[in-house]
Amino acid sequence: MASADVRALYADHSRRWQDHRFVYPVISRRSRGLSIGINLNPDQGCNFDCVYCSVDRTVPSTVREVDEAALTEELDCLIALADSGRLWEWPPFDATPPALRRINDVAFSGDGEPTAYPGFSRMCAVAAGALDGCGLTEVKTVVITNATLLDRPAVESGLSILDSRPSEIWAKLDAGSEAWYATIERTKVPLAKILANLRECGRRRPLVIQSLFLRWQGAEAGAAEYDAWADRLAWLLDQGARITRVQVYTTARATAEPAATALEPAILESIADRARRLGLTAEVFP
Repeated sequence: MASADVRALYADHSRRWQDHRFVYPVISRRSRGLSIGINLNPDQGCNFDCVYCSVDRTVPSTVREVDEAALTEELDCLIALADSGRLWEWPPFDATPPALRRINDVAFSGDGEPTAYPGFSRMCAVAAGALDGCGLTEVKTVVITNATLLDRPAVESGLSILDSRPSEIWAKLDAGSEAWYATIERTKVPLAKILANLRECGRRRPLVIQSLFLRWQGAEAGAAEYDAWADRLAWLLDQGARITRVQVYTTARATAEPAATALEPAILESIADRARRLGLTAEVFP
């Protein structure tokens, strides 16, 4: 069981740090260390409206556009702070256990869907160059995506840049049925498009599938939904998509919708076991 200090660090994914507007540090339970986040959606724009999202869109953002020069400067600054060890002198990161005091990745995440940003490809080159320029050639770049725009040529161009260095695509698949998907993601993008994009992208490069399950308005999805989700994974494998691992997790941060609450670890393990029976590596993050 994680200590109270570590649980507090895991729950704190603030997109603002010091006077930075676009680049922020978090201690990530899924990264098992420091993840340097890049927020390409300071305007909070997203084509999903997930019930479990931690972004409160009732509060207008004070930053509406990405200043790429400022973002690059912030990224260089934070990488240097982390690489030198000085970041661990700043609260709350001074409470980080030694085992987590490492740079795991630079991640495109933030307040919306990062691949929707028109300059996504340029920012992929910036992130790769910032790490390699500091000699951190083994540190990964991660794209955390809802997979809706993976079929765009401009997005594929950015991912191709990242293919030349250590990188991962963490692609969302939170449902097996159209009904649960529509309930949880609240989007006009059909589940069929998500699956097609995962198939095509997964044929080009390995994917990490990230699947968040929860209780919504007091109810969990249930065994039939979890079976349907596993069937979608099986279909992707049959279609030639490569899946490195599956992340099964639940809410850890405060959600904008209080009716979205966490599932117990035993339920998450039972969901992950369905992926394991397909021969996949599945990690659980309660």
